[in-house]
Amino acid sequence: MIVSGELQPGDRLPREDELAAELGLSRSSLREAVRALALVRILDVRQGDGTYVTSLSPRLLLDAMSFVIDFHRDDSVLEFLEVRRILEPAATAMAARHITDEQVDHLYELLREVPPDADVETFVGSDLAFHRTVVSHCGNTVLASLLDSMSGTTNRARVWRGLTDERAQERTLREHLAIVDALANRQPEVAAARAAVHIAGVEDWLLHARVPTTKLASGARQ
Repeated sequence: MIVSGELQPGDRLPREDELAAELGLSRSSLREAVRALALVRILDVRQGDGTYVTSLSPRLLLDAMSFVIDFHRDDSVLEFLEVRRILEPAATAMAARHITDEQVDHLYELLREVPPDADVETFVGSDLAFHRTVVSHCGNTVLASLLDSMSGTTNRARVWRGLTDERAQERTLREHLAIVDALANRQPEVAAARAAVHIAGVEDWLLHARVPTTKLASGARQ
């Protein structure tokens, strides 16, 4: 009914007994279906009010995927970084075509807010915020949401790099600044190249650091 358009975003579902009869289901089977669709953010169950179709926005639906991605194995983090290296430069190039002066100023401000002696938690948090903000300006909500849903998968590598590489913060801030400069100058190809180099640097570090997966897991808890 949702796929066909019979039920639109924001619509309230018919009463349980009516919908079960219309679909030829038992009420218990219908409840299971509703629970499943609520889990993947297609339905919103409001106690005492009813069940509604959500906005079905890409960000909302892909949020469910991020929950599943969180169960990736630590030894697959390089594969996630590879996907980021393919997609994020394209999103960064698109951002260079859409970004406003005010949004560029905000990115510069994000970089200025990182203290020189930031601890690992602050450093990683600012890194995540920076990348999330850049791709949010790409003009494609599906691409931005997909990259956002994957951001947590490389968090452990970011943490461990921050703990073990004393130059990680300096290098990251320098590369972030180069990306923003390309965005400010409206240079899509340059912005994409700098984003690719930035992500490839994390891949290269992880390959040569040979960090045990147990270290990645413990780093995520610190």
